[in-house]
Amino acid sequence: MAAQAGYSINVNDPGLISLVNKLQDVFTTVGAQNPIDLPQIVVVGSQSSGKSSVLENIVGRDFLPRGSGIVTRRPLVLQLINKPRTEKSQSNGVKEEDKLDTTDSEANVDEYGEFLHIPGQKFHDFNKIREEIVRETDAKTGRNAGISPAPINLRIYSPNVLTLTLVDLPGLTKVPVGDQPKDIEKQIREMVLKQISKSNAIILAVTAANQDLANSDGLKLAREVDPEGQRTIGVLTKVDLMDAGTDVVDILAGRVIPLRLGYVPVVNRGQRDIENKRTISYALEHEKNFFENHATYSSKSAYCGTPYLARKLNVILMMHIKQTLPDIKARIASSLQKYTTELNQLGDSLLGNSANIILNIITEFSNEYRTILDGNNQELSSVELSGGARVSFVFHELYSNGVKAIDPFDVVKDIDIRTMLYNSSGPSPALFVGTGAFESIVKQQIKRLEEPGLKCVSLVYDELVRILAQLLNKQPFRRYPQLKERFHGVVISFFKKVMDPTNKLVRDLVAMEACYINTGHPDFITGHRAMAIINERQNASKPTQVDPKTGKPIPHSATVPRAASPSLDLGEGNPGFFGSFFSSKNSKKKMAAMEAPPPILKASGTLSERENTEVEVIKLLINSYYNIVKRTMIDMVPKAIMLTLVQFTKDEMQRELLGNLYRAEEPDDLLRESEFTVRRRKECQRMVESLTKASEIVSQVQ
Repeated sequence: MAAQAGYSINVNDPGLISLVNKLQDVFTTVGAQNPIDLPQIVVVGSQSSGKSSVLENIVGRDFLPRGSGIVTRRPLVLQLINKPRTEKSQSNGVKEEDKLDTTDSEANVDEYGEFLHIPGQKFHDFNKIREEIVRETDAKTGRNAGISPAPINLRIYSPNVLTLTLVDLPGLTKVPVGDQPKDIEKQIREMVLKQISKSNAIILAVTAANQDLANSDGLKLAREVDPEGQRTIGVLTKVDLMDAGTDVVDILAGRVIPLRLGYVPVVNRGQRDIENKRTISYALEHEKNFFENHATYSSKSAYCGTPYLARKLNVILMMHIKQTLPDIKARIASSLQKYTTELNQLGDSLLGNSANIILNIITEFSNEYRTILDGNNQELSSVELSGGARVSFVFHELYSNGVKAIDPFDVVKDIDIRTMLYNSSGPSPALFVGTGAFESIVKQQIKRLEEPGLKCVSLVYDELVRILAQLLNKQPFRRYPQLKERFHGVVISFFKKVMDPTNKLVRDLVAMEACYINTGHPDFITGHRAMAIINERQNASKPTQVDPKTGKPIPHSATVPRAASPSLDLGEGNPGFFGSFFSSKNSKKKMAAMEAPPPILKASGTLSERENTEVEVIKLLINSYYNIVKRTMIDMVPKAIMLTLVQFTKDEMQRELLGNLYRAEEPDDLLRESEFTVRRRKECQRMVESLTKASEIVSQVQ
């Protein structure tokens, strides 16, 4: 091709480009998604920009599908490989330009194509290559105008090409035509962006020179991912169709839209040339003559045209590969380690005795359960609490603070205590603070501690279930979904079974405290001490009386108390316990006949000084004893839960699982792998295979 156009082919060392080609083939052959961002040249442009003609001129052959609408509907990875001419071909004495112009049926043996999806089959007839591209495209997308991101890999061997790799993408379009999907513009745009967004992609933006460069679809898209133009090279087609007196000199000089890799102007075959079966060699000769004889371009003709574009792309790609090769090696090694680790975790297909496998899983699960609760697991988190630490939080933060916050007098008011004092004394007024009222109120408040105790059991149960979920999310349970389901059912049933004795023990602890009020507890304040404290408080609040003779304060103990009235005081000022009941009767100045008390008789009126003293003493005693009970429950309830729930499940987990799973009648059914595991293992095996080959390939390059 280049020789025909008058340019000698100076092939640089093609080893690096061939290496990238091999890496591409490795991943495509096994059907694995390439995890490595390989250097490649991606061709973008609108449908009318002349992309296909540029590629055919570079190859020197007419081989791409043509027609209206979207012709390229799948990415075409075009690998050009310079292959020296064989001695047999050279001895035929046929001129190179004649070989280039021969019909496909007479094509020489040195020039052929191979598809990666048909390994070993050589296509010497380039019309057959076009037909295979169409056939393979239709096989993936159907005969409609849909597109697919699955690439077609075509390798062309020829002495007339430079070693080069190009990725041709569907042409950008704006308006759906014919059978094209309504969102065809979005589909193509997303496909192109996915390819050119990769940092190792060199963007070949093809633009028609006879349109405003600012309206170039290819350049617009390229600038979205490469705004500085660092990895974009522009190709200006249809230079020969520009209006008289206009040229692309300003564009080439970088004065319009500068690109670091610059622009290359080319001249392709027009539609009439294609219809008239003009050969590629004719187009290349016409291009050469155009630039050499053009008044504006003649002085720079060596930097114009398809041969120069091919050489420039060859150099750019090789330099780019050299720069990125260390990173490629590192990524291959990292990905290989990642997929190898995952493959080891997935394990091999089921081998060995099913019962023994289940036994091993039960043993490992039980050990991990104990380890997590004891805090001995190696995967200790520095971010959040887990396992036994969360159980400790339930005991010492949630339960402890919850019990401490219970106030016995938020539901028992002073007037209620007074009523109970009267009720506890029976028909005779009590001479001292009633023991019965004290015990009755304390027992009622102790029973309130049952609810937070049972709530603590429930919260610890939730933490054990949380640990179960954590363990079931690991291998091998993701591998065996039925075994995971059985494990979950057995362990949950075990937890629930153990909950009953745990709840009973907590209830018994509360009942024990309520059953016997130990007023001889060393921390209990006692009645005499309580009375003394209340007297001190009341005396401190009374006004100090002064002796009128000496002017000195009189001690409270020296004051003479007012004599108690021998009869019931029914005055309005001090109604007493039953004051409100009798006050209405005493409002009349005559004695009324006594009536029966009402069916419901409630305390009313304000507390007398004595009643107030008694109530305060009772409250002080209740508070003292209740604090003793709360401290006991805060200490004993966690111990009860640890004994009957946490420790018991730790000790008996393995035995419970063995009793329910190890003797299962159909162990093979429990070890049936999930579809995800089978599929993922195959994917990892393909990736490990591909990355191993890729590692071997790149290791050959020093």
